[in-house]
Parts: sequence; C-alpha cells; structure tokens
Amino acid sequence: MARYRGPRLRIVRRLGELPGLTSKKIDTKKSQGRQKKRQKKMSEYAIRLQEKQKLRFNYGISEIQLLRYVYLARKVKGSTGQVLLQLLEMRLDNTIFRLGMASTIPAARQLVNHGHICINGSRVSIPSFQCKPGDIITVKDNSKSQALVEKSLASPALINIPTHLELDKEKQIGKVNGIIERSWVALTLNELLVVEFYSRK
Repeated sequence: MARYRGPRLRIVRRLGELPGLTSKKIDTKKSQGRQKKRQKKMSEYAIRLQEKQKLRFNYGISEIQLLRYVYLARKVKGSTGQVLLQLLEMRLDNTIFRLGMASTIPAARQLVNHGHICINGSRVSIPSFQCKPGDIITVKDNSKSQALVEKSLASPALINIPTHLELDKEKQIGKVNGIIERSWVALTLNELLVVEFYSRK
C-alpha cells in the first residue's frame, strides 16, 4: 500500500493524536467519544491493526517499509518493539521534525527530498537515511532553505527536544548525541501489539 496522501484530520480522529502527521488540533471530546464507541466493539485483531496503523501514519511510511523495519528489529538484540521505534525515530525526516526544523514529518520529508539538508557536510536527499550518534545536521547554505527552517524553529510542533538531540537555533545546526530512549517517543503507542500483529502473519 502506498503512502497516505488524503485528509490528515480524518486519520487523527480515527487513531488519536499523531504529532508527526499534522500540527492541526481536533476537538478532543468528540474524538474520545468516537474512540470509546469503537473500543467496545473492537476485536483483538482490530486493536493490533490500529496500533500498527498509528505507527504507519505517524511516520509516513508504506506497509512494505514498516514490514522491513520489523524484520530489521527482529535481527537486533533486545526488545523488538523498542528497537523498531528507535529505527523509526532515527530516520532523517523524523530527526529533523524532532529538532523543530519542520512542523510535521511530511514537511521534513519535503525538506530532505528537495536537497535542503546536509549531514556531516554532504547533501542527503533520502528521508529514510538512518542518523547515527555523532552526525551533524545542517541546512543548505541558501536563503530559501534557511527561511523555511527559521519559520519552523519559531514555533516548533513539539515543545521539548529529546535528550539524544542537540540544536543550535541561530546557526541552524543539529547534532545526534545518541539513540533515543523509549520515554522520549512522542507517539502514544503499544509497540508490542505491532510486533504481535506481524508475528501472526
């Protein structure tokens, strides 16, 4: 299944808050009421599917991409669910979003695709690029790129920058200091249900 390009608020109403998908706010009372109605009728499979969909839509990845990340996470020592979240969080598009350089993950992906982002001095145009500890993320030295990032930095979507990242707002330079901890993942999710969903396939 291809990447979702339809109305974002419809997805947020159905799945709950997805900070990476949109910065728009919804009427929480209405959405909570709808979720309660659905939860009464939901089967175990539907609950696992919903958690998987949260992951897909928040990080803006296709079904095939998510399946690849699950296979990668299984090969690494440790909790598969936690490793899966770390792999998704360390993607370049998500890292730019978490630094506050873009208002949403789709906006961050566009910055990367259009060649506005450099890592360790080299231009990178692949949103799925895996950031590593020690990577320096800079904005391409031109007025258009810097203006786009400056606008996002003025009002970031998420207030706090995770502890594994560091940002110099004036110079528009970000640094990856380590691997993200589970407590800093902005998405409310039970990652074990996602692993269960794929283990039954």
